[in-house]
Amino acid sequence: MAKNNPLIVIIPAFLVLSLMLSFAKAAPKNITTDQHALLALKDHIKYDPTNLLAKNWTTSSSICTWIGVTCGVRHHRVTVLNISYFGLAGTIPPQLGNLSFLQVLAIGNNSFFGSLPDELAQLRRLKRINFMFNSFHIEIPSWFGTLSKLQYLFLNNNNLVGTIPLSLGNLSSL
Repeated sequence: MAKNNPLIVIIPAFLVLSLMLSFAKAAPKNITTDQHALLALKDHIKYDPTNLLAKNWTTSSSICTWIGVTCGVRHHRVTVLNISYFGLAGTIPPQLGNLSFLQVLAIGNNSFFGSLPDELAQLRRLKRINFMFNSFHIEIPSWFGTLSKLQYLFLNNNNLVGTIPLSLGNLSSL
């Protein structure tokens, strides 16, 4: 009689499917995730006077060889994004928050504008942020205060409004 019980087939199939879905959901981020984040940034660039990113940030080469990008030796993930002084104009995409190994985010001396996506609060390894000399017309986001490893925060020469968030007081290394 046990042979004819459909639950004997359905329950193991359901368990296998559930296990597969949980692995898919928990799939770790990797260099492909970093590549998608940087390509999203490239897509948000409205002005690149020397076509620097257009020429250099292509899928035909490893992102670790892209200009302004440095990858860590151990995990081979993006640890530094330094596109300061490139003369770029554009906005910051939320996908940049997926650069989970990022320690330095430097976009100073360009013409970035718009808002800073809340997804950047996911960059828990950030030690240095340089957004100075851009065109941000924003309040300083309070989520900066959740970046516990932050040591340097450069926001000068933008069009900042409002007050300095109290949460920045939580950053003992700043």
